[in-house]
Amino acid sequence: MPTVLVVDDDPEVCHLLVTFLEFTGFTVLTACDGRDALHQLACAVTLPAVILLDLMMPIMDGIEFRSHQRLDRRFRDIPIVCLSARHDARQTAARLGLSEFLPKPFELDAVVAAISRHCAA
Repeated sequence: MPTVLVVDDDPEVCHLLVTFLEFTGFTVLTACDGRDALHQLACAVTLPAVILLDLMMPIMDGIEFRSHQRLDRRFRDIPIVCLSARHDARQTAARLGLSEFLPKPFELDAVVAAISRHCAA
């Protein structure tokens, strides 16, 4: 199964996603903010097939992460599924060119479906 990078500052959300995605068969990496995610990508032996990205995080938010990701040819093409409760998240995800948007709270089956769609692409 593919690797997924979960980028979210909420430990409960991360734990829920890691537990469910690993149970489903995915390999999961986690990062607590955008800066940590860039570090995870730079150090990864195998790049993730999909990134699950929250927009609102301390240190480096999802918007800033996306601008850095776009500049690095090693991982600029990794699809991003935005998971956010931000009031304008759908519009922000579209403006950033993210692959998909799922509002928080999300359905776990919808997250797996989104990952699968982008892994198959």
